[in-house]
Amino acid sequence: MPRQHHPRKNTIRSKGYFNRLGPGIVTGAADDDPSGIGTYSQAGASAGYGFLWSTIWLLPLAFAVQEACARLALVTGKGLASIIKSRMPRWVLILAVLLVAIANTVNIAADLSVMSAALGLLIPIDQLVGVVLFAVLLAVTEIAIPYHRYAKALRWLTLSLLAYVAVLFVAKVDWAAVATSTMFPQFDFTKASLEMLLALAGTTISPYLFFWQAAEEVEERHEIDGKTVSLKHIQAMRGDVFSGMFTGVFIMFAIMATSAATLHLQGITQIETAAEAAKALEPIAGKYAGLLFLLGILGVGLLSIPVLAGSTAYAIAETFGWRESLELKPLQAKAFYGVIVISMAIALGLNLLHIQPINFLILAAVLNGLTAPILMFIVFWLARDKNLLGRWASPKWSQILLAVATVAMVSLPIMWLFA
Repeated sequence: MPRQHHPRKNTIRSKGYFNRLGPGIVTGAADDDPSGIGTYSQAGASAGYGFLWSTIWLLPLAFAVQEACARLALVTGKGLASIIKSRMPRWVLILAVLLVAIANTVNIAADLSVMSAALGLLIPIDQLVGVVLFAVLLAVTEIAIPYHRYAKALRWLTLSLLAYVAVLFVAKVDWAAVATSTMFPQFDFTKASLEMLLALAGTTISPYLFFWQAAEEVEERHEIDGKTVSLKHIQAMRGDVFSGMFTGVFIMFAIMATSAATLHLQGITQIETAAEAAKALEPIAGKYAGLLFLLGILGVGLLSIPVLAGSTAYAIAETFGWRESLELKPLQAKAFYGVIVISMAIALGLNLLHIQPINFLILAAVLNGLTAPILMFIVFWLARDKNLLGRWASPKWSQILLAVATVAMVSLPIMWLFA
């Protein structure tokens, strides 16, 4: 029987607002992972304020996808992989989970590389040593700490995103140009512009967030008594998800605007990592801008890498019917936690190949861009299934946004290929 969604979170206002936020805020914040920060920084550096308009369009599309994933989990009490397993052919499940596992592992490798580079700008440390340090720290933390405590830590880590808001106001931003570029899109449809738009879309609508959002909705339900789902619970979930995706997209906006106002204005149009972007900001916007940027990279890395590894673990465990929950002790879910360890180990191994950070970013963006449309179509199909969700199937507005998002994610690679 479905249970109440997020106790004491039926309204998103008044005292205790931060405590009432659920999985949505963590999911939205994890969207701005270190590799994503590198992509947003490059967009601002190369095109100035030219891509700010994309945030207005990407927010409703990203929200629609995450809301559908949360809806599926809230109503059924199952993770996304479990739902696919019960409603679709086996090969669809295997394909979806395989694509997500590969994309997530490459993303982890890229994020570890960027975090280590960022740490190296703060203290003298070898790049590989930093990668190993973060991989071990994050794996042990995710395994050793029960979910109800871990979730609180993740919510507090979302505050690291405020660093990018602070940088936005430290830098000398041309707000008139920001408003014009945001409200009146200009796009030249060149191959380079389409490639950047594809990277921004793939980074914002990331496949690992689909599985994490659904899995954490289920985790939240483990702690409360069973009650029939109601409109109030759907509305609370929707508010939570929107809060998270708005946070993620706003930070994307802040990073692009900051990079445009500093790097682009000074003729720096090509950067390879988020750490490099932070270092380049120092002589332009002051040492505190660079420091804040670096601290933000480390904070969101500590947030997003566990989300990536956890997303893979949930997807694979649900596929094979293993016990899965971050609330369980390691001995109670050996295979589930084993996936987390293996995912971290492979990501660490990729870093041993000495692949340049920029190549990690490109590979991660390509994999996300290829994986997202397939998963989005699956989510669209499931979310409108009244036999599965009954009266809580996605409403028309949600179906339309999901369809537009899916078509856009399919069209962008094709347009880029033939540009």
